[in-house]
Parts: sequence; C-alpha cells; structure tokens
Amino acid sequence: MSQLDQWRELAQQLRVDSIRATTEAGSGHPTSSMSAADLMAVLLSRLRYDFKNPKNPSNDRLIFSKGHASPLLYAMLRAAGVVSAEELMTLRKFGSRLEGHPVPKVPGVEVATGSLGQGLPIGVGVAIAGKYLDKIPYRVWVLSGDSEMAEGSVWEAIEHAAFYKLGNLICILDVNRLGQRGPTMWQWNTKVFAARAQAFGWRTIEIDGHDLEQIERAYVDAESYVSSDVPTMIIAKTVKGKGASEVENKDGWHGKALSKEQAKKAIEELGGVRNVTIQVQKPDGGPAPARPMAKPLQLPTYKKGESVATRRAYGDALKALGASRPDVVALDGEVNNSTYAEEFAKAYPERYFEMYIAEQQLVAASVGLQVRGWVPFASTFAAFFTRAYDFIRMGAISRANIKLCGSHAGVSIGQDGPSQMGLEDLAMMRSLGGSTVLYPCDANQTSHLMAEMTDRPGIVYIRTTREKTPVIYSAEERFAIGGSMSHGRADGNDVAIVAAGITVHEALKAQETLSSEGIAVRVIDAYSVKPIDVKTLRQATTETGALVVVEDHWPEGGLGEAVLSALAGTEPFPKVIHLAVREMPGSGTPEELLDAAGISARRIAEAVRTLVSGKSPTRVGGR
Repeated sequence: MSQLDQWRELAQQLRVDSIRATTEAGSGHPTSSMSAADLMAVLLSRLRYDFKNPKNPSNDRLIFSKGHASPLLYAMLRAAGVVSAEELMTLRKFGSRLEGHPVPKVPGVEVATGSLGQGLPIGVGVAIAGKYLDKIPYRVWVLSGDSEMAEGSVWEAIEHAAFYKLGNLICILDVNRLGQRGPTMWQWNTKVFAARAQAFGWRTIEIDGHDLEQIERAYVDAESYVSSDVPTMIIAKTVKGKGASEVENKDGWHGKALSKEQAKKAIEELGGVRNVTIQVQKPDGGPAPARPMAKPLQLPTYKKGESVATRRAYGDALKALGASRPDVVALDGEVNNSTYAEEFAKAYPERYFEMYIAEQQLVAASVGLQVRGWVPFASTFAAFFTRAYDFIRMGAISRANIKLCGSHAGVSIGQDGPSQMGLEDLAMMRSLGGSTVLYPCDANQTSHLMAEMTDRPGIVYIRTTREKTPVIYSAEERFAIGGSMSHGRADGNDVAIVAAGITVHEALKAQETLSSEGIAVRVIDAYSVKPIDVKTLRQATTETGALVVVEDHWPEGGLGEAVLSALAGTEPFPKVIHLAVREMPGSGTPEELLDAAGISARRIAEAVRTLVSGKSPTRVGGR
C-alpha cells in the first residue's frame, strides 16, 4: 500500500472511529472531528513521539486547542496502539480516561483543553521552553479551529509567538466554516486568517485540508522552518462532517452524535470499520541537557521593626530562588518594577519572559512551561488576574503546577482607585480545585512562604501588598502552609481577631488600644487562607466564643467565608463580626480608605467592644 493510500485509509478510520465512539456515548462532536481527520492522519505519520516514554524530553508536542474534537484525538491514539478498540468505546463514560474534552490522563495529552482559545497560547509556553530553556528541537503542533480565532487570547498568542521567534511552533487551523450555532465569522475565507497572521509576523500556508499531498507538503515546509525565527500557520479549508452525506457541511450537527441507524449508514459510506495501525516515529534527539544541580537556598532576611512591602519581599525571594533552583523561571505582565519580579529579570534574564499586557498569555505560557518541568512564577496586579481566570481555571484541570503572585491588593493601595484594587482575588483563587492561597503580612513571612510554595503542587497563589508594612516576625520564624500565627494568646481572651496581610497590622494596633482598656484580644494571622488553620480557629472559638474577621477584600469568598466554612458545625457557634470592603471604594490615602471601608484599627476595636459588651452583632458581616 502506498503512503498516500495508507493516509487515506487512516483518515477514513479516524472518521469512522469518531462516529462509533460518539454514537456509543450518545454525545460528543463527530463532525468537528471528521473535518480534521485528513490533517491528523498525515500528521500522525510525521509526529515524533515515544508513547512508551511520554516524558521523553525530545518528544514533539500535539495540543488539541479545539478540544471538542477529542474523538479524533482518541481515534489517533487507537491507531498508534495507545488506546484499545474497547477503551475507545468508553468515551465520555464515568471512570473512563477518555473524557469529553482532553485531560492529561492519557499519553500524549499534557494539558487540558476544551475552553476554546487556550491551546495556542499554551503552545507558546511549550515552544518557549523548547527554544530558550530545553534547547531541544521538538516541534509544537497545535490543532486550532476557526471559531476560536475570535478569541482575543489567540491573538495574544500569535503576537507573542512572533515576538519570541518561535519557529518550532506550528498551528494547523481547521477552517470548516460551521460553528455551534451556524457559520463562523469568516466561513471559508482563508485569506482573512492568512493576512492577519502575516501581519503579526507568521508564515502562512493555505491548503485544501482534504488533499493529502497538499497536507504533506505543508508539513514538510513547516518543519523546514523549525530552527528559524518564524512560526508557521497552516490554514486548511475543510468540510465539517466530511465523508458522511447525512451530516457533511450541514448546520445543526455541532456537538451531536449520530443515531445508531445514521451511524451505520455513515460508516458504510466511509468504507466500514478499519484496523489500521501506525508505528509513530520516535524522536531523534538524545537526552535533554542536564540542568544544573540545586544549590542551598539563602532567603533574604529583614530586621524586625523595618518597614518593607511584601511585594518587595516577593521580588527578593524570587531572586533567591533563582539562585538556588535552576528550574525556576519567572514571567510578568509588564509591571515587574511594581511586583519586583524585575529583581529576577536582572539576575537571570535567560529564565525571565516578559508577557507584556497580556494576562491570558501570561498564565498560558506558565502552564506551557510547567509541562516541561519548569517551575514558573507569574506576577501581575491581583486585579488583572481576573482577565486570565479561565486560563487559571483550566490550569487546575490540567493539574498544572504554577505559582501566581497578585500584588497591589485591596483598598490599601490608596490613590490609584478601584480599577487597580484586587478585591475579588482571594475568592477567585480559593474557588479553584486543589489550589493554595497565601496572604503574608510581613517580609520575612513572605520570604519563607515563597520557599514553601515552590514545590507545592497545583495552582499556588500569593497575595502581596503595595504599602510598606512593619516586619513583625524574626527571620528564624517558620511558616507552614496550612498554619497561622497567634499574637497575645492567653487565658481569658475576650475576643479573637482573625486577619491576614495588611489587616494583621490593623488588628495589632486595635489589640494595643483594647489592652489599655482592659480588653484581652488575641490576633490570629491567617496567612494561609487555603488551606486554613482549622484547629487554631476552632480552639479560639472554644476559648473566646467570639470572633472578628477582618479583610481587605469583598465579603464574598475571601478570608471571612474561609473562616466561617472552617467553623461549620461548631457548637455553640461563636458570635462573629465580619469586617470587609462592602462599598465601592474611591481614591484616597491607604489610611483613609481602610477606615472608610470599616477595616481600620479603629473599626476593628469598635467591633470588639460590641462583642465584649454583650450585644449580638446585627448580622454576620456587620460593622
């Protein structure tokens, strides 16, 4: 059988298997899979991947940005001998690793996709790792769909790929004309996509996505540029549902499985069930260059009583981690002189990547870098991570290990006003599956938590403060994730104040004022917001029966709700006043804004007096 005939047979098999699996499942996306079957049949014969060793650093990468075409991906894995014919029929079934959209449970799948517009941005991160860090000539292939080209994140990726000269990145754009609810924006006008990609500095190749010879020539052409500075986009005109007259180029079939009768007819039309197998080429390259050994970590230290912003401590600690850990890399969103990631950038420019004002690409590149075992720290203002939240959410689904730093959080940033104030970030990060959320109050605490978070799995978020704050802990103190620190713990405490970050300092001021009035208060520094120190909180409620929780954050989803969740089921339930930012702030000094929001030392003291006087708070969250 000629190579051309083998590709043709394999492509038909991929179509048939996509139909069979989705019909068995009763749901899925067969028509989106069928349009790209020819493209993937040829690619499978050119892919260099050792499926017996998915960790081989020289493996090519294949990212299905159009993740709804997962039946096609799983059909490819069946042809490669990775997935059995029996397992293919478990698509979308409970307990199957062949989920409705790809997740990293099977060889060859390293990131979760399915939220459109993410595969190419993540591919940029993987390609950056290959070109600048691993320095291995693996190729990053991304299968994209024409619908997702409306996503701004795609154009962030296209711009950054050109800027970083990623010749090792090849985007295969499946232009099949039909989206979920009808025609796509540009339908089959491939020249629009070509002109736009060229304007960003990409090479483009327009082809008939069902002409196997054109497909091969395009791949050979793209591969010849892998060592160049120019990424390639292959723009393939295809037909959705190709090969089955029941669904071919017909609207209304997106995300719908064929009935058994329809499937039978389509499979016959496609030539029946096949069992073509492909011996996928193994990569040519040898082992990756050995990374330097880690050195002892020497964290920066600060004297008690100094005033140091925790954002400054983040930058200092990041630089120290860079010296100790050759696998640590840093990224920032063009605010590194505010987040202080510039300290790392100056010391280790070869491991620093500027993502400019493109927060989606910032997170996506981090997810891509960790695929290759790098430890990325990505920083920007806490408020701006909201723009990248879907990427963070999908990063959690990818089981990605990334470290995020949000600076300039809360009303305490002062005069810049609410557009710059992260007031929802704790809720946002707490809600992620498997995440860790840290909010240090001083420089030494920040430094030690940075060391703790480096090897912490999952999404790890650290919130830093713009204003300088007093150093209250010695450099010898240790801070475990999941722990807390107590101040003024003693028998006979009347009230416990739970705070984190900037409000710890306000709580300590209130403690001093109340002490002069004969009111004994314990302050709990809940620097680990998730996981929170349940044992200490429950002990405090047992011993005091009353809590004031104070946070520089909206009341929803932040420290207050973390505390209340930790106390769920406690009997008798303590009296609780929750102080948080409840009205839209404006500009002002940090002191003015903290007081206006009801989270200053004065307001904390008032809340404590309310509890001590025996008055029940008007509501949980009252002030």
